[in-house]
Amino acid sequence: MFENRKIMKDFTYYAPTKVVFGANSEKQIGQLVKDFNGTKVLVHYGGKSAERSGLLDAVCKGLEAENIQYIKLGGVVPNPRLSKVYEGIELCRKENVDFVIAVGGGSVIDSSKTIALGVPYKGDVWDFYMGNAQAKSCLPIAAVLTIPAAGSEMSNSCVITKEEGNLKKGYGTDLVRCKFAIMNPERTFTLGKYQTACGVTDIMMHTMERYFSLDDDMTVTNAIAEGLLRAVKESAFEVLKDPNNYHYRAQIMWAGSLAHNDLTGCGTSGGDWATHRLEHELSALFDVAHGAGLAAIWGSWARYVYKESVTRFAQFAVDVMGVTNDFKSPERTALAGIEAVENFYRAIGMPTNIRELIGREVTDEEIKVMLDKCSWGGTKTLGNLKVLHNDDMEAIYRMAQ
Repeated sequence: MFENRKIMKDFTYYAPTKVVFGANSEKQIGQLVKDFNGTKVLVHYGGKSAERSGLLDAVCKGLEAENIQYIKLGGVVPNPRLSKVYEGIELCRKENVDFVIAVGGGSVIDSSKTIALGVPYKGDVWDFYMGNAQAKSCLPIAAVLTIPAAGSEMSNSCVITKEEGNLKKGYGTDLVRCKFAIMNPERTFTLGKYQTACGVTDIMMHTMERYFSLDDDMTVTNAIAEGLLRAVKESAFEVLKDPNNYHYRAQIMWAGSLAHNDLTGCGTSGGDWATHRLEHELSALFDVAHGAGLAAIWGSWARYVYKESVTRFAQFAVDVMGVTNDFKSPERTALAGIEAVENFYRAIGMPTNIRELIGREVTDEEIKVMLDKCSWGGTKTLGNLKVLHNDDMEAIYRMAQ
């Protein structure tokens, strides 16, 4: 009876992570680990900022208060490396770790997830990222968030870079969803303007990747996505003016989780994700910040594909970017919306092309390297709104110069 009607796609929404949000929320760490039956913990973190801020010490003291044993492993860098993952797997096996806590942002959480996948697996954990195996088990994971951006604290995905060959690949499974996530907005006050802007860009892109689809019967999901995007835009300017503004830091932190826990994709075909895939090769090759890479690519992708759904881009322009609707030409409205996004990026200090991102244009050889990796040697396409083949990917990289 519904054959000639457009109806919202069936979906299963699964977001099992317990969120503990607010000032001093990290003080609950010990009890939370006990609640999830952890007895020996790997505390995984990045650089010295976790130590200098006192957060690492607070987490460890919280574990000690509940008589929970732990070991520490730092050294995670942006675009987290497989070599650190291997180090963590070996350490966890040696110390009989049964729980992993990530203290940091998306890079630390992704590294923690991959360690947790690798400990019970008898093969090479990289097998999962190359599609050669599927995970069957995983140590329980939790996150104490310090950088809102990746949304990894509530997502089912993780991304790791293998140094040999500069391969940056993602893997998704519900096994890596955090058991709990501790979010204290005060712990983000020390983030610099560039880190904050990169995080805002990543948060918005996680929703925009889902928003730009061929689906047009998802009114409630649209409203959630558009409201989230507007809130993040507003909050970005406020925290760049006043880094210690708890209210707006909190908005960004919570938005980061909602943007990537699939809420803004319910009832859709899952999103496009071409911009993310194209950017992964940029950050793998040039080791740039993920958020900045997304900003450098998105405008070129949008101009290349917008005609596939002019009305969607026009709706975004008006409802999210505040563009005046040109009712005579949806196409002009759509293009004005794309330009408004790029103006927003410039206003918060993000690049809008590759030259601004890395300080020069990429060479033909570098484009060939990125294309080969992005398309897995020409065997895979990208995107959903418009399916991108090798020629399309190359065109976008060149437009983004």
